[in-house]
Amino acid sequence: MAKKYTYAQTVCIRMAGKCMQKTGQLWPQCRVGVAISGGVDSAVLLKVLLERQKILPFSFEIMALHLNPGFDVHVHQQLWPWLEELGVAVHLELCDFGVLAHSAENKKKSPCFRCAWLRRKRLFALCAQYGLTHLAFGHTLEDLTTSFFMNLARNGRVEGMHMREPFFSGKLQVIRPLLLVEKKYIQAAARQWKLPVFANVCPSAGNTERSAMEKRLQISFGSENMLRSIKNAVARFELEHDKITESNQ
Repeated sequence: MAKKYTYAQTVCIRMAGKCMQKTGQLWPQCRVGVAISGGVDSAVLLKVLLERQKILPFSFEIMALHLNPGFDVHVHQQLWPWLEELGVAVHLELCDFGVLAHSAENKKKSPCFRCAWLRRKRLFALCAQYGLTHLAFGHTLEDLTTSFFMNLARNGRVEGMHMREPFFSGKLQVIRPLLLVEKKYIQAAARQWKLPVFANVCPSAGNTERSAMEKRLQISFGSENMLRSIKNAVARFELEHDKITESNQ
């Protein structure tokens, strides 16, 4: 990479490249929809994909997709100037998914499950509407590790979060290019790139089953070195599971 990047930016770009290459995430002329939440992870994901666009020997398209869950009906407007400056095509939509998920109408499922299901369903529809071949999420190494232990403890499954996952008979590929990147590098890169990030105003923020599992992991494996070893082990497991081979290319 001829352009000068900070260490954190370099980690994000190179580890995303490793994830993308090892699991065959992209190919020439593919059209990638990037799910932008307004948080730090998805902002860095979009920036990293734009940087990878300059590096890869083939062309692919990028489109930003943002669904405002309805807690603050104006917050998504902060994204317009940034995306316009980047020259990225965008679909911004005001929804009521978050509000519905936290209402009395939702009695059977947790608010997070319901909201995520509604958002995923709508994002899939948007990918079909715009002819997108890929849908990219900004999940990180910490998200992968937490999902691994949640599946292990709650469902009895040795499973994390796939780096590349086909849907609708392969017509749409869900990809997670940042799944090998630690959150600390993402946060540092976002600051250095001066990316626009706004606060999560969801009433369940920080009070979910996922955040509870993150706290359990911190308590059980409080040592930074121990946690890093565990995260690296889970990353190797998932990369081995998802990587492409000659037989399935």
